[in-house]
Formats: sequence, structure tokens, C-alpha cells
Amino acid sequence: MTITPPESEGCGGFCRACGTMHWLPPGSARHEAQLLQDRLAKQRTIALPPASRDVEGNLSTAWLFGPQRGKMFGVLECRDDEGRHTFLYGFSGQYNGLWLVPGWAPPLFDIDRFMEVTDPVERRIKNLGRHLEQETDSSAKKEMRTVRKRLSRQLMKRIHELYRLKNFAGQTATLEKAVGPAAPLPTGIGDCCAPKLLNQAAKLGLAPLSLVEFYFGRTNLSNTRLHGHFYPPCTDRCEPLLGFLLCGAASI
Repeated sequence: MTITPPESEGCGGFCRACGTMHWLPPGSARHEAQLLQDRLAKQRTIALPPASRDVEGNLSTAWLFGPQRGKMFGVLECRDDEGRHTFLYGFSGQYNGLWLVPGWAPPLFDIDRFMEVTDPVERRIKNLGRHLEQETDSSAKKEMRTVRKRLSRQLMKRIHELYRLKNFAGQTATLEKAVGPAAPLPTGIGDCCAPKLLNQAAKLGLAPLSLVEFYFGRTNLSNTRLHGHFYPPCTDRCEPLLGFLLCGAASI
């Protein structure tokens, strides 16, 4: 059954640092997001000017309509210290295996450090997977699964420690500090559009004015995300961070 998508009403969250609920409306970001959708549909690539179109390459939108399905995109309206308005663009997670794409908000961690931490452990995990496929002894397979699970948990913890969030009050925090030590960190937290966009704006010294997100591509497996529709930031991975990230925005 297809679920009727909610209309985006901006984004916000409770800030543990100042005890305040911070909020951004959809504002002019909504219109800019519609223009971005039209551009993606017409050009069939997420490459932004002055980059090459790369229609058939890694940045092609055809990837979003295949087995991997679609992705969330976001637009953040900002104002600089001279009063000029500008827009920032972001996508959730990686795009076709790429964390960095020119013109789009970067992740909340240093890419080189991320690769240093993940590459050797992921190689071990994949190697265990290959051995599991070949192993016939049940006790040995059980032990390998235990080791693989432990490695995955340890790796996720180390990855989470790499994230750094900057807000508009000039504060920097880890994921755990932003969310709170008592709250578990879900997989993918910090990789969605809104956290990426707000973090980039804070680093650039821009004042956030409005923000929206939309889904582009093949419907997701649970039928909760439909092509071209707007959605608010997710409650489990975005909302716990938005309060901290928006803190201080009104003072810019």
C-alpha cells in the first residue's frame, strides 16, 4: 500500500545545550528545490555548473531509478553577512559510492581519516564473509559470525567518533554530545541532507533561512518515499541533531 507523503514544513529540533526548540520554515527553499528537481529531470545528472554533465558517469540520475532506488535531496536557503541570499544543496549518504561531489554539501567527517579507519576493518569483514561461505563446520561458522559482528560494532563506534558538527553559536560537537549520551546512535545518523547542509552553512558563516527535502528516484522498498514529493527530515537520524545544529542561528 502506498502511503500518502506528508508535505514538508521545514525542520527543527530540541537543543540540549540551550534548552530551546529551534526551527526553520520551508520558505524560499521550497521554490528552489522545485527548480532543482526540474534540473535533475532535464539534465539527467546531479553535476552542477560549472562541472561537466557526466550523464553516463557516476553522477547520472539513472542510478536513482535502478535497483538501488531513489534518494533524498535537500536545499537550504542562506544569507551571508552582506545580506545576499544563496542556496546550498545536499543529498543523503553517498551518491553512487561518492561522499564528495562538487557543489553539494560534504559529509560531517574528514574523508581521508574515514578511509583510514574503515578500509582495513571492512577488508577483514569481507574476508570473514568469504570464509563463511566456504566453511562447513557449524561451530567454526558461529565463531566467525561472532567475530564479524564484533568487528562491525567496533567499526561503527569508531566511525561515529569521526563526525564533527558545527553550529551557528560557534560550538563543535561529536554525534554523542549533540544527541546525548543516553540515546543510542542509529546507523546513518549524520548522513542525511539537513545535518550536512546546516553544518556546511555554519562553517561558511552563512545564516540559515529555510530548508526543505524531497525524494528523487524509484520508490523505496517500504513505499514511504515517492518520486518528486517533499518530506520533513527523518525523526530518528536527523531530528536529534537539528536542535544543536540550529543553535545560534538567530544571532547571525
